[in-house]
Amino acid sequence: MKIGVAGQGAFGIKHLEAIAKIDGIEVVTLAGGNPAGTEEVAKKFGIPHWTSDLAESLKQPGVEAVILATPTQMHADQAEQCMRAGKHVQIEIPMADSLADSERILKVQKETGLIAMAGHTRRFNPSHQWIHKRIKAGELKVQQMNVQTYFFRRTNMNAAGKPRSWTDHLLWHHSCHTVDLFAYQTGEAAQIANAVQGPVHPELGIAMDMSIQLKNAGGAICTLSLSFNNKGPQGTFFRYICDNGTWIARYDDLFTGKEEQVDLTGVTVSTNGIELQDREFVAAIREGREPNASVAQVMPCYRVLDALEKQLEARS
Repeated sequence: MKIGVAGQGAFGIKHLEAIAKIDGIEVVTLAGGNPAGTEEVAKKFGIPHWTSDLAESLKQPGVEAVILATPTQMHADQAEQCMRAGKHVQIEIPMADSLADSERILKVQKETGLIAMAGHTRRFNPSHQWIHKRIKAGELKVQQMNVQTYFFRRTNMNAAGKPRSWTDHLLWHHSCHTVDLFAYQTGEAAQIANAVQGPVHPELGIAMDMSIQLKNAGGAICTLSLSFNNKGPQGTFFRYICDNGTWIARYDDLFTGKEEQVDLTGVTVSTNGIELQDREFVAAIREGREPNASVAQVMPCYRVLDALEKQLEARS
């Protein structure tokens, strides 16, 4: 299968590293925003074609699908561009930073019948899959998720510590992971959602601290704290408080409430969440089925984010 990747930054590279571990996949084109950086990444990964124009990538012979790891604000237009060109598309999280753009992506997917998947990595991390499989088997029921998403980012820097051309967002990006995971793990989207935020950064124009509360119809709750001001441990840490135990998930690792590490051997074919979501994307194309984290499946999350944004705007 020949695919293209758009985005030469930190997450574009993560996808290229993941794809290299999947048999029968060839990245034949890379579209990037920085010509020199795009050429450098293409040569490093042996990609024969590189460009600054996504349309040129879409015209490369045999390209069936595209992974978008570009700035969030470009996702909706590029996703539509890919599908209108007849290509399946995976869009890095968040697939958009507005409900209108999210709904537009879903509309085009329905019109074209192509596979469109959002990169909601937490659905694929082995730690969360271990929990999910036990929930599906009836062994666990989530009573509360307590989540901390903490970074120190007071300037526009990407995950590799390099300057980025766009501004990240606690609500539309980082809370998106947890709002969707809460629905995925409990089987119900949040019906009650509240948010408060701290001061808006004078230069970046975004809130640097945020707190979100969720509750679904079944009574499960989620408490999420987010910050770009944190100088302590970085990343997202999930505490699952269940009817039959407590677990703490740190990316691809899982611990009991007593900090005993859980053996995740055999839960999935890899310990890399990005690789697992890329495997799902490729498998869905090959098998002609809806993927886990399809744009239709994650849409309830974006509706909750829209409601939270309206709350925050009303209170500002």
